[in-house]
Order: sequence, then structure tokens, then C-alpha cells
Amino acid sequence: MTREELDRARSMRREMTRAEVILWTRLKGKQLRGYQFNRQKKIGPYYADFACAAVRLVVEVDGATHSTAEERAYDAARTALMEREGWRVVRVRNGEVYENESGVVETILRWLEG
Repeated sequence: MTREELDRARSMRREMTRAEVILWTRLKGKQLRGYQFNRQKKIGPYYADFACAAVRLVVEVDGATHSTAEERAYDAARTALMEREGWRVVRVRNGEVYENESGVVETILRWLEG
């Protein structure tokens, strides 16, 4: 990883959204049945919100900036590239994290173990 890429990943980790912070408190430190997640994992030209390399699972937390046709097309391109690289991608919305944090974590567990 280049210095610029490393700096960008660090910056993104410092500037996480509220929903990302909430979810990170449940994923960090192998809390989720021993699975290790990393934040802002670089995959191709993109940075995944959270990634578990052991099972090649990416968790993307989508907020309001993922609602236009252009933004959805960008997300689809990101997902397609990650899948071509051998990753499975699960997307959750900010509102889901706020309203049903436990349900989101259970969904992630199913993806991890399924």
C-alpha cells in the first residue's frame, strides 16, 4: 500500500459515520465469535468499511449518500469488483444499525458462518 493509500485509510477510520462507529464496537477485537475484522480494507481501488479476510466477507454501511441512481451504480461497480476479487459483500443501511443493531449483527453472523 502506498503512503497516500495508507493516509486515506487512516483518515477514513478517523471519520467514520455514527452507524459505522456503532457497528465497529460490535465487530472489533474478535468479539463476533472470534472473527477478526479490519476497517477501511483496500480492495482494488476501493476501501471496504469492514472486512473479515478469513472468510472474505465485506460489510458496507450505506447512508443517505447511497440513494441516487449514480450512487447506486457506483456501489454496484464496487460490489462487482469485490466479488470478482473473491469477496462476498453484505450491505446494511444506517437506519438498520440505529433501529436494529442486534439484527444487523445476527445477519453478519449468518454471512460469516453460512
